[in-house]
Amino acid sequence: MTTNDQEKKSLRCGVVAIVGRPNVGKSTLLNGILGEKVAIVSSVPQTTRQQIRGIYNDERGQIVFIDTPGVHLAKDTLGKWMNASSSRTGSDADCIIHLVDSSEPTGQEESMVMDQLGDFKNPIIVGLNKIDLKGKYVDHYIAIWEKAKEKPFHEIENMTLLPISGKTSFNIDKLLNLLFAILPEGPLLYPTDTLSDLPQRVAIADIIREKLFWLMREEVPHSLAVIIKDIVKRKKNLLYIPAVILVERDSQKEIVIGKKGQILKEVGTAARKELEDLMGQKIFLELFVKTEKNWRDNPGLLNEMGFLI
Repeated sequence: MTTNDQEKKSLRCGVVAIVGRPNVGKSTLLNGILGEKVAIVSSVPQTTRQQIRGIYNDERGQIVFIDTPGVHLAKDTLGKWMNASSSRTGSDADCIIHLVDSSEPTGQEESMVMDQLGDFKNPIIVGLNKIDLKGKYVDHYIAIWEKAKEKPFHEIENMTLLPISGKTSFNIDKLLNLLFAILPEGPLLYPTDTLSDLPQRVAIADIIREKLFWLMREEVPHSLAVIIKDIVKRKKNLLYIPAVILVERDSQKEIVIGKKGQILKEVGTAARKELEDLMGQKIFLELFVKTEKNWRDNPGLLNEMGFLI
């Protein structure tokens, strides 16, 4: 379709923030909508540390989804920045998906999310995610909104309740229909071939971090991070990427490296394969592990990772 053809149609375009506490399935939902992976997925809380934009296009227009860090009880500089990032995102959105895990009860973190959304004037879709797990606590999430707004849910303006499953794609088409009905008419914000605007170094670091989460599972130190030190073209079709994995204690360093370096080797192999598929060229990925006590409170390191503290 040419640009002129697009202009003749009444295209809808806008920003939709996906907000919720950790582990409710925000990244899984985003990846499911786009049909491709733009956000890493893990059972480890607070896996998503930065805003991740995923751009969905079809003949109706464009939706810019923003996957936000999970709102949690923050104790360090990074955690507080993540919460603030989620709060800022919501204020700029045309619509918010308040994603909840309908298979788990509400708690203090859910109250924090509600506090963030209290003054939001644009439409909110309460996404009852993981409905495939029977939605045992659906009534609890309806109740907290009714308490916040002091009226029955069906009387709350600009509020829609939608059972969904990011994992099985249940009601995803219905969600998209709702969003295109809500969003304003206007020009596209990104070219139609853009899937995400995540900076390359951040995307590479996230892929390495995801492999650590998946390979180490229960043993993975939550307080690890990855810094991409450089991306150097060495030959016509070879990129050299040195990366540092930060942990906070020497004992964690031993876990990440593994016996005879086995964990680090498997992480490097899995990450390199995905990066080569993503970037379409050979990758020489070199991983280092470094102990950096309290890196989550170190503004210099956080800025190097892309967190503008």
